[in-house]
Amino acid sequence: MTIWIRTKGAVRTRSQGSGGGALASIFSFFALFCTPACAQPIENPIPVSGGALRFAEPKETSDLPNAFDAGWKGEKVCEPLFENEQMRAARCTFPPGVGHEKHWHGAHWGYVVEGATMRITDQEGGADRVVKAGSSWWSDGIAWHEVVNVGATTGVYIIVEPKGAAK
Repeated sequence: MTIWIRTKGAVRTRSQGSGGGALASIFSFFALFCTPACAQPIENPIPVSGGALRFAEPKETSDLPNAFDAGWKGEKVCEPLFENEQMRAARCTFPPGVGHEKHWHGAHWGYVVEGATMRITDQEGGADRVVKAGSSWWSDGIAWHEVVNVGATTGVYIIVEPKGAAK
């Protein structure tokens, strides 16, 4: 089985042994059916980190919720779609004025279903980003960030997070 991974502007493949499990099946589905639609355009403002996978919670964020548990002003913004021993997926919805409180991410892949203008703040400061529908990204993990929809349209993301991989 071959898994397509987009990192640092290039699509790479990684061969898996037989019986790759649910995670491989999910990524294969996206590779077969979404590669043209999910390919990250050059102008996509979401950074692509590339590099080695990291799956453990960063030590400096132990007091923060992870992305799946974080909400906004006491309300959940991410709805679980699927979870098993290999991965989990959620749909996160951000109407205008709604965000995602300060949180951390393990390694994850994301896809923008509906675009929006998001203010993203992290340890290096803040910036407004126009995130376009159809954009996708891979991240090795984020120590922390906070986002809020500062635009006029509702943003919707799908986040897929692998679990239990070797470090």
